[in-house]
Amino acid sequence: MSAIGFYDSYAWRKVRREVMAMDHNECQICYAQHKHTPGVIVHHVYHLDKHPAFGLSIWVDDPATGERKRNLLTVCRECHETVCHPERMAMEPPKEPLTPERW
Repeated sequence: MSAIGFYDSYAWRKVRREVMAMDHNECQICYAQHKHTPGVIVHHVYHLDKHPAFGLSIWVDDPATGERKRNLLTVCRECHETVCHPERMAMEPPKEPLTPERW
């Protein structure tokens, strides 16, 4: 199943509602910093593309340590982009122009 098909599935929508209710619809990253921000995204700590077996698991046993950890967290859009996926925020260095301007 593709990621798009996964996120459109009934099973995902059900688990997503459960996670958001469990987290009181608040961003858990902001909450840990004593801020109260509405959560709008349920984030996979163990990313779906690398760990598809954990896709619907709220809690998982960490493959490296065996420790039980949260896999699905409610987060706000800003935390999802800056904390959960900082690689998306990396800016490419400016490229040299193809030709010099001659104005």
